[in-house]
Parts: sequence; structure tokens; C-alpha cells
Amino acid sequence: MGIHDIIEGKKQWRAHTARVKALPPDYRIVYKEMQKYVFKVGAVDLPEGNLLAGIIDFFEEGVAAGKGALEVVGDDIAAFCDDLVHSAQRT
Repeated sequence: MGIHDIIEGKKQWRAHTARVKALPPDYRIVYKEMQKYVFKVGAVDLPEGNLLAGIIDFFEEGVAAGKGALEVVGDDIAAFCDDLVHSAQRT
């Protein structure tokens, strides 16, 4: 990994965190819990792209639809993450 790759990775991460910060508070809280869970199980990058970026896309759609975070993911965040990781691994 060269210096260019490191710089590009940092730019992408900053853009990612800016998207998280733009979410409403309830979504940010749920996202942080999901991020911890995904980091713990080691499923950050799956074959079909970045799981965390997909979560933000999904959350932005929920915000646009006027739904709260728990309306989108349900009450059991860990179970939602498990289902998400398992379905992403199958693709």
C-alpha cells in the first residue's frame, strides 16, 4: 500500500464520517452500535463492497421516507446486523 492509497483511504473515511454526522441523532446512535458490532465480527468489507457505506445508504433512504431509525432496523440491532452480514456474505 503506497502513500497515495493511504491518503485516498483517509479521504474516503472522512467523507463516510461526514455522511454519518449528517444523519439525525437516532440514526447516528444506531449506526454507531452497528459499526461496533460489524467491527467486532470482522465483516467491514465484503465481496460486494463496503457494508458500512451500504448501511448509510439504507439509513438515508429511511430518513427521506420520514421513518425513525428503529422503524427501519427494528428493536434488535444485533439480529439486524447478523442478517445483514449473512445476506451480504451469500452474494
